[in-house]
Amino acid sequence: MAGIQEVYDLVVKGKAKLTAPAVSEALDAGCAPAEILNQGMIRAMDEVGARFKAGDIFVPEMLVAARAMKKGVEVLKPHLAAGTAGAAGKVIIGTVAGDLHDIGKNLVAMMLESAGFEVIDLGVDVPVQTFLDTVSANPDTRIVCCSALLTTTMPALRDTVAALNAAPFRSGIKVMVGGAPITQEFSDEIGADAYTEDAASCAQRAKELIA
Repeated sequence: MAGIQEVYDLVVKGKAKLTAPAVSEALDAGCAPAEILNQGMIRAMDEVGARFKAGDIFVPEMLVAARAMKKGVEVLKPHLAAGTAGAAGKVIIGTVAGDLHDIGKNLVAMMLESAGFEVIDLGVDVPVQTFLDTVSANPDTRIVCCSALLTTTMPALRDTVAALNAAPFRSGIKVMVGGAPITQEFSDEIGADAYTEDAASCAQRAKELIA
């Protein structure tokens, strides 16, 4: 009989094909859906994030674990109380104008979902106005994550954060930035609330920001 521990182990190992059936079995065995999500999958991704930070695993392993969790969440969603899967809050994420890199952004989006956030992914090459319009259309947004992966798009990141900082909704959101050329110093200089150097740290920091 698969239980929550098995779901946990499968997500940590990134066994996407086995995670969904294990979640179904755990549900059939009477495990509470929220417990499978929190104790099985979110706890597993916390472990994966910790191993990544320690240098024990790398991006490919993190990606397969996040994919396994996604498969599990698909099975679980109909059984969760409305909003439980995105219970941590709503996050808007995108790569800034002129930048077409999305692997890092996609990984951050997956890690945020794994941490219980509802993620609106705007994709790449996102104009400043799109960030502003999306926050306005989603007044319950808690965090806006902007990434720049090229030194040449750092000015676009600066412009995006400046526009968010000037927006009337600014006091209700946190702005996070990241990407290969971005540093804590640059984040401070442009007025972002937080900078993280990798996807695992981003999910952790996001939880702290809205706590």
